[in-house]
Amino acid sequence: MSENSAAEVRPHTPYARVAAIAVGLTAVLAVILLAFSWPAFTSEAKDVQLAIAGPDEPVAAVQAQLESTGDVFEITAVDDRDAAVTGIEERDYVGAIVLGESPELLTASAAGTAGAAVSQLATPLQAALTQQAAAAAQAAGVEAPAVQLTVTDVVPYSDDDPNGSLFASAFFPILFGGMIGGIALSTIIVGSVRRVVGALVYSAIGGIVLTSVLEGWFGSIQGGFWTDSLAFTLSILAIALPIIGFVALIGRAGMAVGPVVMMLFANPISGAQIPSSFLPGAWGTVGQWFPPGASATLLRDLSYFPNADASFPWLVLTGWAVGGTVLALIGHFRTSVSADEKKAAPAVEAVAA
Repeated sequence: MSENSAAEVRPHTPYARVAAIAVGLTAVLAVILLAFSWPAFTSEAKDVQLAIAGPDEPVAAVQAQLESTGDVFEITAVDDRDAAVTGIEERDYVGAIVLGESPELLTASAAGTAGAAVSQLATPLQAALTQQAAAAAQAAGVEAPAVQLTVTDVVPYSDDDPNGSLFASAFFPILFGGMIGGIALSTIIVGSVRRVVGALVYSAIGGIVLTSVLEGWFGSIQGGFWTDSLAFTLSILAIALPIIGFVALIGRAGMAVGPVVMMLFANPISGAQIPSSFLPGAWGTVGQWFPPGASATLLRDLSYFPNADASFPWLVLTGWAVGGTVLALIGHFRTSVSADEKKAAPAVEAVAA
């Protein structure tokens, strides 16, 4: 082997450094595991919005029984069944109990895990109503009437996706699509403005593709095609543009915005898999201020709760997209000024000489 070829051979990595790298990668693995398992480990059913309607005495009895379970349910008395249905469709309540001659439990399975918590009330509620009817009949000295609780799913999932599993799978393409788009465009394309234009085109096409597959093919997304496409487009932009913006501002380190902020921090508290109210403390509320949480809420509203007020997630996603664009433009103009100064430096030195 010649001296030149020997000089080109890289020295072996010291074993101490090998061990340090292995330990560091293990720590990263542990962080990823904790980020994705922490919400499920710490979550508990609480603050499930439940409406109740009917005569005062039965309502008071059932409400007292529900409140004895702790803070699982947050109960609101409404005038009648119509008011309860309207509240469920507007996402003010996850379900409702209607008491009277024909007792009914109103659920909304499309609300996800929170809706399932309301559905689980059917058996204990049936038993409680039967017991109340028996006690009243015994006091009156008459035969106890048969009580049959009717369960009505006011807002079910689509027939093509009865369990909502396909609907839940829509959030991962948004997250990874936004991250991959932001990182790839920042790596391949030179020029912040061109990267922003690339993100707009990529997100628009991606939104149409996702809507075509999830709504037109799978049937897991409901609502208007172009409205859903706009929601997907804005959701991808809200993740991709901040990455592009931070790369323009601080360099390649800005790519960490995707994996660290969006995936490890925002996604676990997004409420996409676990209701935001089930998360400890205020983490569920915080998660709605980030693109993963806002996009999950927006898509659920557009698909199954069109009467709900979806202005907040629209504003959150728009804010992140606009913020990323502003950062990209700041980085662009700062780079342009630095380039102009470098070009002007030789001329200034020549004049001074």
